[in-house]
Amino acid sequence: MSLRTSFRLATINLAGIRHIPKREISYNEISRRRSELFSAEQKAQQEQIGRIERIEVRYLGLPQDTTLMMNRNMSTPYNCAQHLSEFHCKKSALALIDGNVPWDMHRPLADSCTLQLLTFTSPDPYAVNRAFWRTCSFLLGAVLSSTFKDEARVQLHSFPSPNVRSGSFIYDVALAQQDWVPTLQELKTLSAEMVKLAARDLPIQRLEVGHELALDIFRENPFKTQQIPSIASKNDGRVVIYRVGDHVDISRGPMVTSTRHLGRCTIAAVHPIGRLSDSDALYRFQGVALPPDFIVNHIAYGILENRARKLNPARLPTETDDNIEAKLA
Repeated sequence: MSLRTSFRLATINLAGIRHIPKREISYNEISRRRSELFSAEQKAQQEQIGRIERIEVRYLGLPQDTTLMMNRNMSTPYNCAQHLSEFHCKKSALALIDGNVPWDMHRPLADSCTLQLLTFTSPDPYAVNRAFWRTCSFLLGAVLSSTFKDEARVQLHSFPSPNVRSGSFIYDVALAQQDWVPTLQELKTLSAEMVKLAARDLPIQRLEVGHELALDIFRENPFKTQQIPSIASKNDGRVVIYRVGDHVDISRGPMVTSTRHLGRCTIAAVHPIGRLSDSDALYRFQGVALPPDFIVNHIAYGILENRARKLNPARLPTETDDNIEAKLA
């Protein structure tokens, strides 16, 4: 197994997926095609809005409560932050609608509402911490897809609902390689790629798409195409997808505003969790991260890294798992 820079398992049957198909095109081409489909659907939805209607957004917070007149299905919490200050734009990681609904900063607002902008130092960090952990898994999927060579035939499976107390964010991934044990340098390379992605300050965009389009977007991934019908059946035929750069993935969300909210990060361990065939296996990649404003000394961070190396006990992908959406955080 090799990265672009440089698992004794029980066989499991994921609803007939016994091997990873060989790619006919490179991951870069797959990623570009998915992103183009995302952009086309995003544009089509914007063009369907029609007559612009105004909504009243009551912002609650510092420096003072204020009422903003915004555009229905067009204006986002981030647009509201732009009316407030540069500080609100840079520091806000997540929005809270009507006091209890976590909302992506780049997700359009559908109705008049109250709005709170959450940071990592908000009095109640529960919602923003979960969004951060979920985003870390999403970004890990982006890094794994782009960092391995094409012959590794990386296929992202899913990542469980975020559990900060577990000590690690994770992504379960299929590789065309068994008994792979990553070297310390390979783990460092993955960690460095996460930091590089964060430094690009890319917005994390949300989009709801129909069942058929979702199947087309992820047609090269047998795991995602298997999961999509179940997800759509629980959401009126719709599937929520996210994009960062050209990378597109499935998630219920919400996620934080931008990659800039990822600070110190370590991909701490890779655990074998299942065998698809004589040549293909599933691995659980695990990491730990902090927002950039959280500074800890190397001893404290080392404790976090050691905890993140232990196998995360989150639900494993199995044939009998009929609650697919529980795995898709």
